[in-house]
Formats: sequence, C-alpha cells, structure tokens
Amino acid sequence: MKAFSYERAATPEAAAAAVAQRPGAKFIAGGTNLLDLMKLQIETPAHLVDVNALGLDRIEPAADGGLRIGALVRNTDLAADARVRRDYGVLSRALLAGASGQLRNKATTAGNLLQRTRCPYFYDTAQPCNKRQPGSGCSAIGGVARQLAVIGGSQACIATHPSDMAVAMRALDATVETVHASGERRRIPIADFHRLPGSTPEVETALKPGELITGVTLPPPVGGVQLYRKVRDRASYAFALVSVAAIVQRDGRARVAFGGLAPKPWRVEAAEPALATDLRAGTASLFAGARPAPDNAFKLTLAERTLSATLADAKARA
Repeated sequence: MKAFSYERAATPEAAAAAVAQRPGAKFIAGGTNLLDLMKLQIETPAHLVDVNALGLDRIEPAADGGLRIGALVRNTDLAADARVRRDYGVLSRALLAGASGQLRNKATTAGNLLQRTRCPYFYDTAQPCNKRQPGSGCSAIGGVARQLAVIGGSQACIATHPSDMAVAMRALDATVETVHASGERRRIPIADFHRLPGSTPEVETALKPGELITGVTLPPPVGGVQLYRKVRDRASYAFALVSVAAIVQRDGRARVAFGGLAPKPWRVEAAEPALATDLRAGTASLFAGARPAPDNAFKLTLAERTLSATLADAKARA
C-alpha cells in the first residue's frame, strides 16, 4: 500500500472541499472496498478524508411520506430497520443477500452505491483494463466473460456493477442526494446516477469531482409484494450471476430491476407493462440489444427464468 495523508472532516461541505482541493484525494467511511483496492494498488489515493463523523447515519421520515437514508447508515442497520422491512421489503432482502454479516456491519449506503466492479481483469494489474487505466484496452473482451455483462456494455468495457442494494433502489426509484465543494446540493434520480461505460468506462457515476453523497431518499411506499431473488455460484458471500428485484401489484403490474447483467442496475420501464400480460414479449423488450459472449449467453436464459419464478412467487403471495 502506498503512503497517504489523512484527515477527519467536520461537515459535509468541508469534506467535499478537502477532496476537491487535493489531487488524488478520496472519501473513506467503512472502507470495505477502498482499502482492498489500495492494498492491491488499484486505487492509490494520496489523501483520505474520513467522513464518519458527519452525522449522516440516520434513517428519517421524508416530508413527502417516503424515507431518507443517511449516506453513512450501515447496511446491517438499514436492512433491520422496521420501516424498511415493512414498506421497502425488496431493499431489506437485497441487503441481506449481499456480502457477509461482518461486512454489512461496516459497509455504508453511499459506499455500497459506489463500490467498484469485481471483474477479474480489473483486479489483475498485469492485464489491460480501461477502468483502471483509460485507453489501455479491455482484457475481458475475448477473455473469460462468464461473470460479466451481457447488456449495456461497450467495446471499451463489459464489467458488471456488483451492488445488490443498488438494484433494489433502482426498482424503488430512489434519489441520491449530494453536496459539492461549492456548496451546491443536487438530487440525482438513481436511474441517472450510474453510467454505462461507452467510451469512458472509468467514469462510473454522475458525481462531479469533489461531490459527496449525503443520503438517499426513497419515495412513499408503493405497496405490493416485494421480492429479491439472487442466483449465484454458492449460497453466500458471492456476487450475482443474475439477480431480480421485483415489486408486483395486485393487478399484476410489476417493476423489475436486474443485477449481474450490466454495468449498472438494469431496468427498462417501457417493457414493464407487458410483463403482466405477455411475459415473453416483456422479457424480449427488457433484453433487446443484448450482446453476450459465448461463455455468458446462459445469463439471458437464467435471467428470464429467474424473472418468471420471481413474478410467479409474488403473484402467489399476493
């Protein structure tokens, strides 16, 4: 691990300013992803700004009847919150499907949204990777792609986003709140927060340099049956081959978002009305434009079957 300097920020604005003013600076909270990447010298921040003392660890009612989740709320606390379990069950289920209990005790809401891909070529510093070194190439294309994206990728990158929580938040239409070093505050719909790679896979989110996530707001509860189903190679501590976050109303209308398939949580709202009447047509629209590699084409079939099973389960419960 390379040497770095360290400071504790007193306010969100001060934290944002400290990162904006120091080239190579990074925020640190739980550190469950960043510290691993620093040990491998994939991330080499010159300065770390500790944000743990900013008071962003509360879950509070929002003015519109929704719920505001502070950026530093730990995954364990969020999954266990009575309001989340009652009104946003898909989020609680997604959190409990991720990582291990020890990691959930440290990992934060903002950190979960910002975690880096687990693409093996990103982690192998002997291999070219456009996320790690822009312009160097993508070793995954033409390589072993079993775990990687079948849709939403580009000629520059086919990595997948690893978060379970973000998939549930995409189904719930969450909003990410931020503060910039200038004092500007933004509310970014989660549909716009994560970026597809295009020609700049190193730019993974809509955040500006020096912009700090302060919280995530969930809209008022939508009700319905909420399920999260994750298919993986082993029963625990594994990232998704395919995951489905589903919210199904009594009339059969559904919201669905997928993990494990794309560089960001994958949701196609225009395809959702068809899911209640013609699952095959709706699924075809969900995955239109997919470009799987030979060794991960099975993911499309797996996603269709996982979606079908999840919707059937939800309708039975309803």
